[in-house]
Amino acid sequence: MRLDDYDPGDDIRDLGRGGGGFGGGGGGMGGLLFGLLPMLLGRKMGCGTIILLGILAFVFLGPGANMLSTGGGTSDPMADSRSGANVACDTQAERFACNVFGSTHQVWGSVINGYQKPTLNFFTDQNQSGCGAAQAAMGPFYCPADQGVYLDTAFFNELAQRFGAAGDAAQAYVVAHEVGHHIQTITGISDQVRQRQQRASQAEGNALQVRMELQADCYAGVWAARARTRDGQSVMEPGDMEEAMTAANAIGDDTLMRSAGQRPVPESFTHGTSAQRMTWLRRGLQTGDPRQCDTFSASI
Repeated sequence: MRLDDYDPGDDIRDLGRGGGGFGGGGGGMGGLLFGLLPMLLGRKMGCGTIILLGILAFVFLGPGANMLSTGGGTSDPMADSRSGANVACDTQAERFACNVFGSTHQVWGSVINGYQKPTLNFFTDQNQSGCGAAQAAMGPFYCPADQGVYLDTAFFNELAQRFGAAGDAAQAYVVAHEVGHHIQTITGISDQVRQRQQRASQAEGNALQVRMELQADCYAGVWAARARTRDGQSVMEPGDMEEAMTAANAIGDDTLMRSAGQRPVPESFTHGTSAQRMTWLRRGLQTGDPRQCDTFSASI
């Protein structure tokens, strides 16, 4: 991808490696999952989150488990960071994520009047977010409570090595998807969906969450279609669309469940099938129009 260098400011932070972990909730992988689920599905929405949900949730909790619990957490990530010890965008992986992040501001700032930036928070292994604990095992996620994207760039290696989705466009898709959740927050879509989920059954709530995730996929495609460098070139290069599609395919609910030896259960999906994720990412890429990303009115 062609991306201009983005100078990090107050909207990008490196939190480093924080202390502590999950409070309460047993030990081993089962205990870890019980600690993670309230935060993951308490609206810490993320492209990488589905990895933990798809592989662990159905193994340890089963498809009938309550996957729509509400999360908490009031920790201040800035108070827990190592004061000034970490420099953001100082590695190749972080620098790339910073450049994608800066490009998303240029696109969405031109689309949405009064656009407000999210923050990008790098962390290593574990730290804290406004929604509670941040763990590398959760993958990248967006926290609406502090309007922050949280990313341990080690996820990029896992995306390539474990899921066969290598390439800079695959990584950019991950970052742009999380910014897509920020768009849902500042436009009020997230609040509307949460209100509907509170009155819905588990299966209905899951279905609403799928539409949220597919819309964020579409928004990621919109960014890629619209993004330009300072000299007016598209950020997309030959092969980038294929890389992004490979990533979307790799993290579909059905694909992850099959890879975990589970039978896909559509009522338990929270992010969408591989085919759905590719379809909505492609729609954003081909149209560049966020109005075409209305997953709540369309048949998915």
